[in-house]
Amino acid sequence: MFQNFRPLGDRVLIKLVEQEQKTTSGIIIPDAAKEKPQTGKVVAVGQGRILEGKLMPLAVKTGDIVYVGKYAGTDAGDDHRIVREDDILGIIE
Repeated sequence: MFQNFRPLGDRVLIKLVEQEQKTTSGIIIPDAAKEKPQTGKVVAVGQGRILEGKLMPLAVKTGDIVYVGKYAGTDAGDDHRIVREDDILGIIE
C-alpha cells in the first residue's frame, strides 16, 4: 500500500516494529495488555523543512531504525505511522 507513498514536508513514514509476545521469564503478553510500539523502520521521508526560505533536509533517512514518542504521529494502518521529524526522539544505531 505504501510503495508509492512520499510524505510531504518534514513528515516521515515509519513501519512499526512489533514488541515481543512474551517476557524474558516466558509469560505470554495478551494483545490487550501490550503497549503501542515505539520503535520502527523509516520507510519514506519528505523533502525537508523550510527554514528562513531555505529547504533543510531531514536528519533521518530511509532504512534508519528510530524511536518515537508513544502517542506521536498519525496511525496510517498496516503497522505504519506518519510522524513529523520533531516527534522522532532518536536514531537507534
